Amino acid sequence: MKIAVMPPPLAGVTSDPHWVVPYARHAERCGFEALVAIEHPLVVSTYTSSYPYNESGRMPLPDDTSIPDPIDLLAFVAGATTTLGLSTGVLILPVHQPVVLAKRLATLDVLSGGRLRLCVGLGWMREELEACWTEFSSRGRRADETIDAMRELWAESGPEGASFSGEFVAFANAHSYPKPAQRGGIPIHVGGTSQASKRRAAHRGDGWQPLGIGGDELRIAIADMRRQVEAAERDPVAFEITISGVAPKITDETVDKVAAMGVDRLIATAVATELDDALEELSSLARRVGLSA
Repeated sequence: MKIAVMPPPLAGVTSDPHWVVPYARHAERCGFEALVAIEHPLVVSTYTSSYPYNESGRMPLPDDTSIPDPIDLLAFVAGATTTLGLSTGVLILPVHQPVVLAKRLATLDVLSGGRLRLCVGLGWMREELEACWTEFSSRGRRADETIDAMRELWAESGPEGASFSGEFVAFANAHSYPKPAQRGGIPIHVGGTSQASKRRAAHRGDGWQPLGIGGDELRIAIADMRRQVEAAERDPVAFEITISGVAPKITDETVDKVAAMGVDRLIATAVATELDDALEELSSLARRVGLSA
């Protein structure tokens, strides 16, 4: 079981270099697989969209929470660590221009020594997407094209270069270097719980991260996801399932339970905000789940 960590989203601490650097280095020393960064380019305080993972329809973060750009944040963390993985969770894919995003991600993957993993989503806040010049109703099609176009740019295409023709992005004889350090390109996991997210993951992704479900519902969803991967003639062994949990509640029993469901990675969402408390929270979790602390 891979155990990654997400710094406490509510505190806005990842924009403080004096907090995030020692936190990331301690996570690395403790043996955690990766540090996970969230994304919101902006938050519109008067949004009428419904947050799908809370019965209230409101996201659990204050509107003025400091949320740094996840790619820039992970690049900063990469420069302060040596082995710690770098992951988004989730990157709002439709708000990014595919060609520029492909270059940014490949650059980070190369400079970090192949440590990057993406978890992507469509975004739920209509007002946020529209502020980024993205039509809300087209976000699914845009996400699919972005994944396909980036994979074309990351692949070795020889002297003729890469070509792609879609509804939202097109290029021909294009050369984008550097290529990602990881063979086959940067892993792309799809976040969400809808059937559309599972179809996207089965046909285009390297993994799936269901959000906001647990128990029997999660078990059934994972089994369905595995069936869809096989039906798409993808390698079910290489395909990863990632879920998240609250760090203080995670034990070795938790790990065993979700592993039995077919989960490959558990993201521990931290709650401690003061740095000393946050470091101890990491150490305590590492001891409970059998990592070095």
